[in-house]
Amino acid sequence: MSAALQFIAPPPGLAPHTEFVLSPVEGAQGLFALRAAADADLRVFLVDPAVSLPEYAPVLTDEQAQALALDSADDALVLVVANPGADGVHVNLLAPVVVNVATGTAAQVILEGQDLPLRAPLG
Repeated sequence: MSAALQFIAPPPGLAPHTEFVLSPVEGAQGLFALRAAADADLRVFLVDPAVSLPEYAPVLTDEQAQALALDSADDALVLVVANPGADGVHVNLLAPVVVNVATGTAAQVILEGQDLPLRAPLG
């Protein structure tokens, strides 16, 4: 099942796009494709850290939560950007994509004051 997402600002490297479709990748639990609504060839792969990185517990600032109209942690779906390479798949734990599941509003946020890697090996 796919979901339409509206980013409050274009994700880094994907400007000027703010409208996206999030779809699970068939046969890969916790893996999603994020495609620009206006350009299906423009896509990013996202991983649900609850499936593959259960110890990951990012904390948003009050401003970040307010920008996404998050009333509670239960309203948020946190996904991390996956980058496949010759040396395996790495994920960006410092700048997750956060989705308000009730509204479809999303943002890629930078976690301030948290010592998290930009390139953490997955698996």
